[in-house]
Amino acid sequence: MNGSAPGPVGILGGTFDPIHLAHLRLAQEALERCRLAQVRLVPSARPPHRDVPGASAEQRLRMVELAIRGNPGLAADDRELRRSEASFTIDTVASLRAELGQGRSLCLILGADAFALFETWKQWRILLDQVHVIVACRPGYDPQPASPVLGKEYRRRCIGRPEDLESSSGGLIYPLAITALDISASRIREHLAAGTSPRYLLPDSVLGYIESNHLYRSPDAG
Repeated sequence: MNGSAPGPVGILGGTFDPIHLAHLRLAQEALERCRLAQVRLVPSARPPHRDVPGASAEQRLRMVELAIRGNPGLAADDRELRRSEASFTIDTVASLRAELGQGRSLCLILGADAFALFETWKQWRILLDQVHVIVACRPGYDPQPASPVLGKEYRRRCIGRPEDLESSSGGLIYPLAITALDISASRIREHLAAGTSPRYLLPDSVLGYIESNHLYRSPDAG
């Protein structure tokens, strides 16, 4: 998809090592409930705040492509994989702006735990003005961060209606209560390393790719 349809474009980044059903459910709920034109799933090539992924960038991109096949509202975006330097969201947003235009509404989709650390991100204040932030959280949970500085920004920018995300290109924060799925990529990797099945935690197409390519296996598995 080229993002030419009207409406906000969502950005869901991550290592996707591997992508799983909680990632996909978050993307789908943000797409529908925030009235997004599409959600771009952007695998990080060299995440600055995480350990080196267990699968290669190309393998993680392929797993994303397999996971979203048949869903026209979701798109795999390889722009971070085409960079030679570390993956910073501010650079990804600049690249998307060059493609989609300065006036297009862009919505960065984050979990509440990631948003709580937003002050550690490169040029975070500029980023807050460049994009809207959709903060995914459990029903009944207030994602307002404990940090006084970030908390002040949250209170100043927070909105209660997702349709307001269409009114400007960025600068707002919307808390989105989502279906709580206790699934993590690390747990899936632990299953695979132990020789137990992570089936029903991720799409069958992704699990088949992992098994075919012998990903995340324990060195003792031979």
